[in-house]
Amino acid sequence: MADTRKTFVIVHGAWAGGWAFERLIDRLHALGHRAYAPTLTGLGERKHLAGPDVSLDTHIDDIVNEVLFKDLTDITLVTHSYGGIVGTGVAERIADRISAIVFVDAIIVQDGTSFADVMPYWDFAEPMIAPPPSSPGDYLKEEDRLWVDQKATPQPCGTFTQKIRLTGAYERIPKKTYILATGWDGFGKTADKYRNAPGWTVREIATGHDVAIDAPDELAGMLVEAA
Repeated sequence: MADTRKTFVIVHGAWAGGWAFERLIDRLHALGHRAYAPTLTGLGERKHLAGPDVSLDTHIDDIVNEVLFKDLTDITLVTHSYGGIVGTGVAERIADRISAIVFVDAIIVQDGTSFADVMPYWDFAEPMIAPPPSSPGDYLKEEDRLWVDQKATPQPCGTFTQKIRLTGAYERIPKKTYILATGWDGFGKTADKYRNAPGWTVREIATGHDVAIDAPDELAGMLVEAA
């Protein structure tokens, strides 16, 4: 009998960690799939590793090594927010192991661009960048907002300022999906760019930016379809 299980590798966003995707992972496991959400260096439970040498390349290495050392193939790479930049870098290294890529309310940049370039109104002068303050209404449940504020950790500046080098490998992955969170004014223009692009599917979900926290059941279903 053919193995119908899918394998998901999730790249979390800035100031977060694998903790932000535990609800989603539980749903994917319950549906019979494999899912991994490694915490990037210097964040979450790995905040003790933060330092000036931690860069975007470090975070790309985190995900590449997660895949290589666990012998993962035919994966669906799921990226969120800042993780979209990391994910495009991962595709440059191991595209042969990725069968689908999903950008969940994620940033997609061009070659030679950094997170700081697309967020020019933020100050990246300090070695560690504190998480931005949240506001009531950012999450469907107020207790989730307070929980996230408690968990979020400062992020090494180099991960935001290093410019990525891309050949467009992520564009050559067979299945590409963009999931837009419509409950805030965020990445609508990014999603619009791919609505009629060949090889792309655009989906929408009525949540705030942290889709995996607001609607893990609905997101899990979308990811299985995207895979």
